[in-house]
Order: sequence, then structure tokens, then C-alpha cells
Amino acid sequence: MLIKVNHFTSYLYSQPVELGIHSFYLHPQYRPYYRIDNQSMKVFPDPSGSNFREDLLGNWYQQVWFQGKVSKLEIYSEWEFKLSPFNPFSFIVEGAFEEKFFEGNRKLYLGESDFLRPFLDSELTEAIEFLGSVKTKSSGLIDFLTKLTGLIHLEWSHIIRHEQNIWSPKDTFFKKEGSCRDLAFMQMAMLRSVGLATRFASGYSFNPDVEDGHELHAWLEVFLPGAGWVGLDPSLGLFTDNGYIPLALHFDPLATSPVQGVFYGNAQSKLEANVSIKIISG
Repeated sequence: MLIKVNHFTSYLYSQPVELGIHSFYLHPQYRPYYRIDNQSMKVFPDPSGSNFREDLLGNWYQQVWFQGKVSKLEIYSEWEFKLSPFNPFSFIVEGAFEEKFFEGNRKLYLGESDFLRPFLDSELTEAIEFLGSVKTKSSGLIDFLTKLTGLIHLEWSHIIRHEQNIWSPKDTFFKKEGSCRDLAFMQMAMLRSVGLATRFASGYSFNPDVEDGHELHAWLEVFLPGAGWVGLDPSLGLFTDNGYIPLALHFDPLATSPVQGVFYGNAQSKLEANVSIKIISG
């Protein structure tokens, strides 16, 4: 399947400002199930300089800088992706890891623990009883992840929030609702509470069978030895497939914002963003 993604981002300022260095996390990260056929990006005003950089976690992004005062910042990007079939359950988890998980061992990763420590912070102790009940009814680790992701989809309402903040996992847990980013952050904290390393993913989600399925979206990934990082989408109750195209992945959700930077002045800023995805050919 060939799809086209158009992404428009605009910052309007109430009076002219100077722009600091900006980082655009608007470039798809590598996945084996898609190929980029065409791409273009336009920025207004024209940057005085730019380059591509790789952050600590392997995300490629574009760094740009400007001269002079501006009243708006606009970024237009267009991508064409060739999507290939992908089975999200086609992996094998190390048996010893799964055994330790069901024994209740919180130190699951051995030699990888130092690297993964930031991915294990932010626990949600309020959910321990809930997680225990899911674990008791599960026949294996993948069944546990499947049941948990499905239950969050069924028992927590997915809402649209235009605010740019992310609710704390505790707030989302007790409110029984949240945006895609709130639900993803909550499930991250749930899994960290039982010793599983997680990271936040921000990018495009394409599902032609779901209403409002073409959007800038958020989900999470859990690290399973033998399988690597495995994607989960609590908003839809699914393991992520070839319709998920990540732009940034990080243990801290705030570090995955598509546009990161500052401006200098006393102005107020207004953000507008729009993503459209359409099928070019089947």
C-alpha cells in the first residue's frame, strides 16, 4: 500500500519575536515495514542554517536556526510511504525472562539494567492490584500485554484534548479517561511498576478501518529480550502494526514533541497543526 502524509504546523505570535534554535522531530525513524518513496519539507521563514542530528536515543531530527524577527513559524512536510505487511506478533521472547516476570522478579534485565534504568522510572503503584488481577488471568507474558492493552481500551475513555500537556499516570488512572498520549504514559508507568522497560512513541497512525484513524498519534513500546521494542496502543487496544510510523521515541514523553525550541520576546504564541493521510494506491 502506498500512502501520502501531509503535516502542517504553525506557530502564530501576537507580536514579532526572535526564534531560538529549533529541533524538528518530524522525520520518520527507521522501520523495516515501510519505505519512503518521496519526501519534502518547507519552513517559513527560511532558516539561516540547518543540519541533521542524532540524539542520545537514536532519533534523527533536523536542527534549524534563524535571523531577524518573525510573526509566525510554519512547517510543511509531505511524505509518501510504501507499507509492507507486518505481523506484530512475529517474535520470540527469551524464556528465562518470561519465567522471571511470572515469578514476580522486578529485576528482569540483568546486564541491560544500567542502560534501561531511565526506561524503568515513573511507577504507578496505585495500579498494582489491577495489574495483579490481569497477570493472574494471563497464560503468558504476551497474553498479559494483550489483555492489559485491551482492558485499558475498554475501561478508559479515549478523549481528544487540544492542550499540549500530558496528564500524570495517576491522574489518568483515576479519571478513567485520557488522550492517546495520556493513556500511553499511564500504561508505560503500569508496566514499569512490574519491572518492564518502556518508552513513549510519537508519530503517525494510519488505520483506514477506524474513524479518525489518520492522525498524529502517541503509543508506547515495551522492551522484551529476544523481541526488542514491541509497540502497544492502549487507545485502540492493539499491538502496533505497519500503520504506525514513529517520529520520535524517548523514555520521557515531553522529549518527543514534534517541534522543540524557544522564542524571545513578550508575545503569546498559538499553535495550529493538521495531519492528513490518504491512500495513493493499494
